[in-house]
Amino acid sequence: MSASKPAAPPFSPDAYGAADVARVDAHTIAAEEYDELPELAEADLEAADTDRGTTLIRRGRGRPPVTQTKKLVTLRLDPDVVERWKASGPGWQTRMNAVLRETMP
Repeated sequence: MSASKPAAPPFSPDAYGAADVARVDAHTIAAEEYDELPELAEADLEAADTDRGTTLIRRGRGRPPVTQTKKLVTLRLDPDVVERWKASGPGWQTRMNAVLRETMP
């Protein structure tokens, strides 16, 4: 490598993270640190990865399956209507769907 960019030391899996592990092992948890920990809700525990013995059990990737999928449509709307909905922030399509559902005949 050049003088401005020296070669990186070779990777050693034994040394990888050893400094962090030593620092974590050396830390003693004080009583006041427990107050900073958030309470875990039942939903948090259900969503967590678990292990059984030496096997890590992960929850499925991606969105959970839904019973009723949305239908894709093409709809022409006035530009000011679309801009007003978009200005309301993320999730504007979901909110628009809710308003349309409320006004269904």
